[in-house]
Amino acid sequence: KKIAVMTMTLFPVRLLFAAFMMLLAWPFAFMATVGRSEDAVEPLSWWRWLVDLVLKAIMRAMWFSGGFHWVRVKGRPALPSEAPILTMAPHSSYFDAIPVTMTMASIVMKTESKDIPVWGTLIKFIRPVFVSRSDQDSRRKTVEEIKRRACSDGEWPQIMIFPEGTCTNRSCLIAFKPGAFIPGVPVQPVLLRYPNEMVRISSTPKQGVSLILWLTLCQLHNSIEIEYLPTYTPSEEEKKDPALFASNVRHIMAKALGLPIIDYSFEDCQLAMAKGPLRLPRHTCLLEFARLVRRLGLKTGVTDEVLHEEAFKVRKLCGSRLDVEGFSQYLNQPLTEAVQDIFSLFEEHGKMDVREYVIALSVVCRPFRYLETIKLAFRMFEAQEDGAVVEDELAVVLKTALGIGDFVVCDLFRAIDCQDKGKITFDDFCRFLENCPDFVEQYHCLHEPIPQPSRESTSPSSTNGFCADFSPRDPSTRSAAHSKKQD
Repeated sequence: KKIAVMTMTLFPVRLLFAAFMMLLAWPFAFMATVGRSEDAVEPLSWWRWLVDLVLKAIMRAMWFSGGFHWVRVKGRPALPSEAPILTMAPHSSYFDAIPVTMTMASIVMKTESKDIPVWGTLIKFIRPVFVSRSDQDSRRKTVEEIKRRACSDGEWPQIMIFPEGTCTNRSCLIAFKPGAFIPGVPVQPVLLRYPNEMVRISSTPKQGVSLILWLTLCQLHNSIEIEYLPTYTPSEEEKKDPALFASNVRHIMAKALGLPIIDYSFEDCQLAMAKGPLRLPRHTCLLEFARLVRRLGLKTGVTDEVLHEEAFKVRKLCGSRLDVEGFSQYLNQPLTEAVQDIFSLFEEHGKMDVREYVIALSVVCRPFRYLETIKLAFRMFEAQEDGAVVEDELAVVLKTALGIGDFVVCDLFRAIDCQDKGKITFDDFCRFLENCPDFVEQYHCLHEPIPQPSRESTSPSSTNGFCADFSPRDPSTRSAAHSKKQD
């Protein structure tokens, strides 16, 4: 009843006032960006300083109209010369833009954003680092641009980065991406807190952006707290190892927030949220596998061409199984605990089929392209004369890629092999998928008993609301699965 009343009274007024504030800010931002170079920074003239002040006031009025009447700030913001990069967490909502508009710090955004009417002009004013999705070399260029600005002795505005790389529900801190830490310069950790009791201001699949916007604007008062922690200066070891730098900063921020940390990343969130008939089952060890290959750097530079080369190399083994030493040599990695952990996910009777490793690697590197993974798997298993696989081989493919149990494959294989040839091709599988797109449910592929995760192998349903309970074949034999708090 209260929300209904607010929807009819407060909500439209706030929405219109916020839109008016954005339109009011546009001419000031447009005036300040005309004739300004994107590659060089000019000395801050008096009138641009004045425009900056006016825009901050307008943006503050916009947030005030949305119910953010008081913004509590703790700690001292560092100067650009002291900390060129601000690392902010946890990232959970579009309202995280509040500290951006308060500081007018630069952020990392996709190139397409600058073409949005009105909003695009406001974005260009803060001089963001643009990322192009169409440019395959975009990641390297983005890192180089961040390094160039970070090493300018305070000439460029500070860069505010959300190192988690995606929105979470604020129940933990996921793995930080290394972009903010590669330059090896001092960073200032910035914490965000939303002490709302009525509405959780977080954009998760269960609470979409529109729903969050509506509920927030219907609430009489919204709270936000921004805390600036002391500047963190990296050691020489951390400068050489951005992953270590990121991990140490994350531990400091998690301790200050009172939150647990988990070793899953943005890519793991994508892997867990893949939809469609070919999707990640809840009871899979692929998330643990993804964490391990990332830890060893095995995902770096893995493209479609690399995966095809791996498949061709593995096919030459003709199904030969490797022990842990042979697998270590195959990876060209020393026999570390992480290599043994990966091996334990696939081994049976002390040996493993490397084709399973390549299938799993394809899944974690291409989480939304399962059909291409199945095609790659068929190429590794198929007979040379007719390009077909038998039932046992299909069982390995589906078990590794989709988590489908062996006892389901028998009925599934008979349904695909309608001519009773005793073997099927990838084209046969595709035709079956077209006729039965919901085969996962229809054949009860995911109705196996879900093992209860142990204390050592619990994955919290934290990032974007996903839940993926993985269970390695023998988790008690390895210490790689860290203890994590269940959300």
